[in-house]
Amino acid sequence: MSLYYLVREPKEIKEQNGALILLHGYGSNEEDLFSFASQLPEDVYVISVRAPYDLMPYGHAWYEITFDADMNKFSNNEQAVESIHTIANFIDEITEKLPLDKSNISLIGFSQGAILSYGMAFTYPQKINKVVALSGYLNEQILPSSFDVNEINHIKFFASHGSQDQVIPVEWARKTQPYLEKLGLNITYKEYPVGHGVAPLNFWDFKNWLDLN
Repeated sequence: MSLYYLVREPKEIKEQNGALILLHGYGSNEEDLFSFASQLPEDVYVISVRAPYDLMPYGHAWYEITFDADMNKFSNNEQAVESIHTIANFIDEITEKLPLDKSNISLIGFSQGAILSYGMAFTYPQKINKVVALSGYLNEQILPSSFDVNEINHIKFFASHGSQDQVIPVEWARKTQPYLEKLGLNITYKEYPVGHGVAPLNFWDFKNWLDLN
């Protein structure tokens, strides 16, 4: 496998089960989001992936970040695009290893993981059907130069952000909803009075959204 991962099997393993693939944020690891795997839907595989770049003294990243830069210089876009391809390759690998329903694979990303989830939706729309983007934003610079919205419009998006986020300003996140709606895409966007994290209400809101969608 190209990336290290943790997996929680569904309560009932069928001939094919859907999957939730968890993408952690900068400086974290696969155990972070996996900590709430037991509270996610029981009928799917929950697969938490470790990002490919090692950070010192610990932690991992999907790409380099310049924290004091503006929106256009915040991310190493070349590494981000490379990680999008790496995630797509991982999905191909994991669907060969586990009996996954290829039409029911969703991404849950936090921060960097959320940013890449948007990138995956536009670059490899055929591989996923839902995106939960927590405390991230849509970075247009890592999207393909051209895309067919008809290939993306089956994907449903849930996006959320802390109104007091000091890592990724909420103003960046607020641009996502009008961008996607202008393309005719289905997005639910919510804000919570917290910083760069997932509030309990935020968790229950996206969990309920997954149950309904």
